[in-house]
Amino acid sequence: MERPVVWLARHGETEWSRDGRHMGFINTPLTPLGEDQARALAVPLAAIDFDRVLCSPLARARRTCELAGLGDRAELRDELVEWNYGDYEGITRAEIFATAPGWLLWRDGCPNGESPAEVGARVDAVVRELADADSDGPSLAVFAHGHLLRVLAARWIGLEVAAGQFLGLETGTLSRLGWEHDYRVIDRWNAPIG
Repeated sequence: MERPVVWLARHGETEWSRDGRHMGFINTPLTPLGEDQARALAVPLAAIDFDRVLCSPLARARRTCELAGLGDRAELRDELVEWNYGDYEGITRAEIFATAPGWLLWRDGCPNGESPAEVGARVDAVVRELADADSDGPSLAVFAHGHLLRVLAARWIGLEVAAGQFLGLETGTLSRLGWEHDYRVIDRWNAPIG
């Protein structure tokens, strides 16, 4: 039996992602560059026959999925929304450091938002579902957000949530999770399109 292959697509650029602002549940639209990034995903993704397409319900991920040509197949999943930044929503890391020097999302989480353990728990449910996909060698697509996808990749390979801090991920990129023998691997990471 072949193992599932999981393609991860980070949404295209928004003004807040471009400016380094923490963007959890706020629905900021894609910039013109972000829309171009999303359209560019359509070319490599069109060559893959996906068994399932999972997508965050947030507008920037849904729009990316639509422009990439898979919006009509998307299953919206609340577990795929971005990290809840709570009091840090809309502000930059530098602004956070002004009041909380040494803060680290991956260790500290966010006041009135989510802890790393809470994000990990909801991502783990998705990882189990993806790893246990029951068709013969399924191809699965996941459209979501920077920090959330970094957590998903870390958990896919059995690492703690905090390991996501070492997996930089740009907007409008594709990554691929798969298997080598009987263990999960990251096959491709943060690959720009074009």
